[in-house]
This record gives sequence, C-alpha cells and structure tokens, in this order.
Amino acid sequence: MQRLIPTGDAARPVAFAEVPQPVPQPDEVLIKVEAFAPNRGETFLLEHPRPGLLPGKDVAGLVVQAAADGSGPGIGARVVGHPALGGWAEYAAVPTHSLAVLPDSVDSVRAAALPLAGITALRLLRAAGSLAGRRVLLTGASGGVGHYVTELAVGAGAELTAVTATPVRGERLAELGARVVHEVAAAQGPFDVVLESTGGTDLPVALSKVRPGGLLVWFGQASRSPVTLDFFELFKGPERATIQHFHYAGAPYGSDLATLVRLVERGLLHPEIGRTADWTETAATLVDLRERRIRGKAVLVTGGAR
Repeated sequence: MQRLIPTGDAARPVAFAEVPQPVPQPDEVLIKVEAFAPNRGETFLLEHPRPGLLPGKDVAGLVVQAAADGSGPGIGARVVGHPALGGWAEYAAVPTHSLAVLPDSVDSVRAAALPLAGITALRLLRAAGSLAGRRVLLTGASGGVGHYVTELAVGAGAELTAVTATPVRGERLAELGARVVHEVAAAQGPFDVVLESTGGTDLPVALSKVRPGGLLVWFGQASRSPVTLDFFELFKGPERATIQHFHYAGAPYGSDLATLVRLVERGLLHPEIGRTADWTETAATLVDLRERRIRGKAVLVTGGAR
C-alpha cells in the first residue's frame, strides 16, 4: 500500500512510499482511509522527524477488518478515528476505544476534520467549566480548535472575544457569534476565562485581562516562543488568578468522537475546512498549514470519500 513518510525537507516534508499494510492488534480495526486531516503540531514534528515516525492522527474511512477481540464495529462500518500514528496511508489500524461510527449524513471529509481539534475543544471547555453568561477570551482562534471552541462556547451562552492575526481569518468566527480583534491588547476585559494558545508575549498580556479570581487555561504555544512572566508586573494585574496547563491527550477517545459526530449530525457543530485536496497534494498543504495560510482545517482525500 501507499503511505506518506517524512523526508526531513521543510519544503516538501512528506513523500509516498510503498509499504506493507499494518497488522492490527487484537483491539484494533483496520480501516481503508478515505480522508485524513493533518494538524499544525504535526508539521513541527516533520521539521526534524524522529526515526520511524509515521504521522497521522485524524482519519475517517471504512472498516475492512474487524477487531479480533470482538470489540468495535464490524466490516463495512464507516468510522472516524484517532490513532496514535500512521493515519496518512491507504490503510490504518485504529484502536476500537478511539473511534466512532458515522451516520450516513456525516461525510468522511467533515469527519476527518473532527478528532484532534474537536476533542481538544470539548476537553478544553470542560476544563473551563460552565460558560453560560461568562466573558471568555480565546487567542490563536482561527485554527481548527478555535472554530470548534467558538461555536461550542457561544452555543453554551458565553460572550466570547476571539483573537486572530487578520480580519479574513476572523470572518467565520464573527459569523459564529464571536467579537473578533486582531491583537490581544485590543481585547476589552476583564474576562472570567482566558483560553490561551499562542504563548510568547501574548500570554502575559492575556493574563492581565483576567478578572480577579479568574482562570487562564494555557493550551498551546503556536508562536513557538516561550513565555516570560514578571512577578512584579502581576501586581498590576488580576489578584488570585489561576493559570492552568492543559493538554488534550489521553485515550480513550471514542466517547468524545461520538459526541462530536452527534453534534455535527444535529447541525450544532460545523467543521471549518479551509482546504480539501487530493492526498497527492499533502506536502504542499502541510507547508501552507505550517505557515498559517489555511483557515480552520485542511483535509486530504485518498479516493472514494463520501
């Protein structure tokens, strides 16, 4: 079968290779991948790939081999999955605890855009607590996670301000009900909750906008710059603010995937897909994703996607 493997070349980070089909573990199904969605964090791993790296965590497709232990769906089921690796290929092995069955109304392209970004959004909002009537600031909002967080938070009754680099990248967020600004400093606080994903110089500014006793959840460092906090500067900012580190990872993922699929099916969640392309265009898409030239998610189609 064909698989995309790292090249170590920043200009063309992956290339096709002919490899054997994966052999599933007893608790894994083998799916024929119809679509997959890379994440910006994966583009960073490809800059200096470790030996044996097989990228690919967000996939949708058709079960062609059921799990030997009897768990999970049978042959012919359409599924979305979140394997630990290996999804950028014609076939992928996915643990049954980390997939969900797709209804006919949810196509593979939208499904593939759900796993990492959608699970992150769900778990991030759980960490933030009830948002009804609360003022929320979201930085780095124009990626896949940001669109999901915005739609879910506004739907839950939050008054959300989203920070994007440009007006174009904020258009859909405004349609979803966010107030959009283009610098953290321009956000009009104070905020009950700040969801911070850029790091660098933005986090201290965002922290200064938290109300006394409020919460900042730090869930990313998209700027790729570390944060410096000045103890004495905090005297000017919020008293008793809590800074909480957040990382989405931790299987099983099946229940959260099923929730995301159900929300899409009911018209309550709309994946923002900035590009859909044939998987022969993966290398160029990865570069554009890394350089933030794609709004929301990018989805690559291997063929036969519904």
